[in-house]
Amino acid sequence: MAGTAGRRLALAVALVCALGAGALAVPAVAHADPGPPSPAASPQAPAAGSLEAVHKQVEDLYRKAESATDDYNAANEQQRLQEKAVADLTRRVNATQQRLDLLRGRTGALARAQYRSGALTPPTQLFFSDSPETFLNGVSLARKGEQATRDLLTQLASTRADLGRYAKAAEDRRKTLEGDRKKKEAAKKEIESRLEAAKKLESKLAEKERERLRQMEEDRARQAQQTWLSSAAGKGVMNLKGSAATGDGRRVVDFASAQIGKNYVWGAEGPDTYDCSGLTLKAWAAAGRAIPRTSQEQWRQLPKVDVKDMRPGDLVIYFGDASHVGVYAGDGMIVHAPRPGRQVTLAGAGSMPILGVVRPG
Repeated sequence: MAGTAGRRLALAVALVCALGAGALAVPAVAHADPGPPSPAASPQAPAAGSLEAVHKQVEDLYRKAESATDDYNAANEQQRLQEKAVADLTRRVNATQQRLDLLRGRTGALARAQYRSGALTPPTQLFFSDSPETFLNGVSLARKGEQATRDLLTQLASTRADLGRYAKAAEDRRKTLEGDRKKKEAAKKEIESRLEAAKKLESKLAEKERERLRQMEEDRARQAQQTWLSSAAGKGVMNLKGSAATGDGRRVVDFASAQIGKNYVWGAEGPDTYDCSGLTLKAWAAAGRAIPRTSQEQWRQLPKVDVKDMRPGDLVIYFGDASHVGVYAGDGMIVHAPRPGRQVTLAGAGSMPILGVVRPG
């Protein structure tokens, strides 16, 4: 009986344990159910804090993409310059080769003439001439002939040296060109990677969260603009409200304003799409002035003016790495191409961190 009682107790304990384990396993089975969740189980909208984090990540990705776009544009510009240099050097090589062939032909003709005359030099031939008068008259011609021969040989040597120099320069340019192409391709891959990551991040948001994200961006820009307008620089700019733009500046603003609504596309210079520096490049081209292609080079090369003294047509450079630029339109506003997924638009000049202002003309 004791043995039987022991077995019954063990069986009872095992049954209780099994029931307990089953009860604990029920929620796991429910979570693993592949069927669609009930409305009550739908994911909640991101809290303000999490949406703020998404906003920061998205902005960071787009900023890095824009910085890579500047690298892409710089490499693209260098590639164009190198291609032109290679083409110019190739033309020089071809022209020099033709001249070398011509000079070789002349020296060959001279050598054949000497061979036919018994390989005697002109002075030797004159020495053996029968007539003293012929000898005297021929001395001057012989000297001229010798000088012409020396000049021909000098030209031949110089042309050979030119050909070698041009050929080496062309080869060096081709190597540089290949390096620029690789830089351009690397920048392109980085841009595409950053943009893809930003799109994936945004795609995870429901439509109303995307709208909230856009509203958050607008609110931040508006707050930054108000802060800037209350600063000394902003007040200085607004105090110049009545100052008229120069003729060039007005043409720049008119061109940029006419592009409002056109899509941002990285590396684009119009006429249907633009990136930020592509817009400023073409705006100043419309005023008859060529400026550097990238916002970083625009900042580095163009004359700088104090922010409080900027006037319509000036270029406002943004962020510490000079990776964004817009056209100052007056009244504290800029026209700029913001980023992928946006269009050329009018925005507050102080809606982003200003690095400085440049004036091409």
